[in-house]
Amino acid sequence: NMKLTEEVYLVGGGDYSFNLSHRLDVHVYIIKSGDDLAMIDAGFGPGTDEILQNIANDGLDASKIKQIFITHYHADHAGGLAPMKRATGAKVVVPKEAAHTIRVADADQIGLNWAKRFGFYPKDYEWEPCEVDEEFQDGDRLRIGLLEMEAIATPGHCEGHYCLLLRGNDRSYLFSSDAVFWGGAVIVQNVPDVSVQDYARSVAKLAEYDFDALLPGHHMISMRNGKRHVQTALEGFDRIGLPKQLLG
Repeated sequence: NMKLTEEVYLVGGGDYSFNLSHRLDVHVYIIKSGDDLAMIDAGFGPGTDEILQNIANDGLDASKIKQIFITHYHADHAGGLAPMKRATGAKVVVPKEAAHTIRVADADQIGLNWAKRFGFYPKDYEWEPCEVDEEFQDGDRLRIGLLEMEAIATPGHCEGHYCLLLRGNDRSYLFSSDAVFWGGAVIVQNVPDVSVQDYARSVAKLAEYDFDALLPGHHMISMRNGKRHVQTALEGFDRIGLPKQLLG
């Protein structure tokens, strides 16, 4: 677990991250504003206890987590929602486009059954449905204590994918989830709800925002000058091709 700044902590992550928790977890972030905490993405599920232990090791109280924000409905990001909600009592806040899928745990919609078939996810893994307390959409302002975070719709990697822009006291942070990674990499998978055209438009949209830190869902993070990675991804799409793939 890592305290990145006074406002942001990294408390989970797996094989495509820094192996802080279960091997299939994404980067799980905690935002701190005064006494209030919020979580960005909930991990895969089996690593919930490890993530909670990492939070405690950072001197934070998980019962102060008021909201769990989900960037999109893939299992490595949203699979841990139900156990994390039980453990913290936090409100679950998800993209409007992803809410139904999360409420019913539609494993086909997110490509989970397909990924289990070829062994990317364990065959015995079950995604648990989770009650959704609030839904957000493009341009919504989300409050965390005294801080504000903007929801930016960025479909492409999948339907209902969002990036979250936190304007902190120390700096601004783009939680880019699976839209843009360090070095301008992307994840374009062979799943029904991927769209290269939407992806390119989303990266162009992100390039219009100013921010300091790029905090993606996997792999390296950039604490300042993070926008250069969005610019590199945009250049990849602008050459009638694709930026480099993170996985592969």
